[in-house]
Amino acid sequence: MLDNDDIRDLLVIGGGINGCGIARDAAGRGLTVTLVEMSDLAQATSSASTKLFHGGLRYLEYLEIRLVREALIERETLLRAMPHISWPLRFVLPLHPGMRFEGDSPVAKLLGTVMPWLRGRRPDWLIRAGLLMYDTLGGRQILPGTTTLDLTTGPEGAALRTGIHKAFEYSDCWIEDSRLVALNARDAVQRGAQVLTRTRVTQAHATDGIWAVTVEDAQTGNTRTIRARMIVNAGGPWVGQILRTRIGSNSADDVRLVRGSHIVTRRLFDHDKCYFFQGADGRIMFAIPYETDFTLIGTTDQEHADVDTPPVCTPAEQAYMLDFVNAYLRTPVTADDVVWSYSGVRPLYDAGGGSATAATRDYTLKLDDSAGAPALHVFGGKITTYRRLAEGALEKIGQRLPLRQGAWTAGVALPGGDFPVGDVDRLIADLRADYPFLTDRWARRLIRAYGTEARLILGTATSPADLGPDFGATLTGAEVDWLMRHEFARTADDVLWRRSKLGLRQVDTAALTRHMMTRA
Repeated sequence: MLDNDDIRDLLVIGGGINGCGIARDAAGRGLTVTLVEMSDLAQATSSASTKLFHGGLRYLEYLEIRLVREALIERETLLRAMPHISWPLRFVLPLHPGMRFEGDSPVAKLLGTVMPWLRGRRPDWLIRAGLLMYDTLGGRQILPGTTTLDLTTGPEGAALRTGIHKAFEYSDCWIEDSRLVALNARDAVQRGAQVLTRTRVTQAHATDGIWAVTVEDAQTGNTRTIRARMIVNAGGPWVGQILRTRIGSNSADDVRLVRGSHIVTRRLFDHDKCYFFQGADGRIMFAIPYETDFTLIGTTDQEHADVDTPPVCTPAEQAYMLDFVNAYLRTPVTADDVVWSYSGVRPLYDAGGGSATAATRDYTLKLDDSAGAPALHVFGGKITTYRRLAEGALEKIGQRLPLRQGAWTAGVALPGGDFPVGDVDRLIADLRADYPFLTDRWARRLIRAYGTEARLILGTATSPADLGPDFGATLTGAEVDWLMRHEFARTADDVLWRRSKLGLRQVDTAALTRHMMTRA
């Protein structure tokens, strides 16, 4: 029998952004926390986003004002806390007569009633009014506001078809999504949390108000029992399955699974701004500069029936995205230009009815005592509001467990992010001055991934040879060892597709795997 010292305050199930954000916040408030993830951190939804911190301009059409306002406020809060993995972007929204509302949005229905002559069109004046609200709803101190572009001059119009003369340009932010997850997990550990990856919950039951949770190591098959005063079910797409088949809750709440797919192509335009394209079907599509040499295009909204069926970008989805952007691009992009695709399942709260596009992106937190001990179920959410979601979760947790302090994460930098927004170029220059063997591209990648901690990886190296094996694409043994020691990486895919996107480059995967096996 374990004594009280062996009982954790929280067992968090799920190593995506919500689970890791909650674990970090809770550990910083003095709770003892164990997080378990059945695969790698950010294995599923949290590494398959469109990689933006954004308010969600199109959500204004669905009158999700609170969600948009919260997300807009969060953009700059998060930007200050992680200026290495997040940065401002300008979005170009070209205007043309074919733009339409998504049919079942509240604004489309309202305009169809009071202005039937519009016939579902998005007029320029309404888009500008929406952007004015977008600029002011959350307040801005760092990001510039909306401007009007003449597309007949400048590089923004050069990539577009003739006949598109005008655009609005507004601000949002980029985020390295899976690195965000890993850094939240790392910071949680630094504050006392325990993080167990490749660890699956097989069953849980409560006795005298304490959870006994059986977990299984996915690689060895070994099992152990973790006792906790409270469970946080942040299983993402699996939250309903965990609720019903692991915890044994009586709750009827569940998620609606919506698949979002993306394609990555060769670089399609010669500037560093993004495009926000609007389609005749009412949907939108982003085309975003990606990893220097590529363009990221997405996303789709398709119902996904089975949580245990891995999501993939279907040929139909790829064709849809190509057709969508080709309605705007001067030089058509084809399937031959696609170098990679990925897909993720968004676990949206199931409020019933409506299209996949119209389903709310807001989050819902449900406190549940029906199984004999407290559990908190996390439904929905978007990456931009993960920190606020965690604060909301701790408010709920505080109804069952004593907290040593209040909200604290706003303005607290993630590992490597302890420098001012806008200082990235200075950090790169300083790094190259101290490590002259680094190319600009190599130094930039390290700063964008690790910020001030890049120096801890490079250590006392005076040449590339001092960093161990060279796996290609500037990936070295020293960096891989860092990722294994500090960021929970255990396989080549963890390194190449989640801690980085070096899988798009020429890397000796076999040598990388051998190296990691010797370090395991």
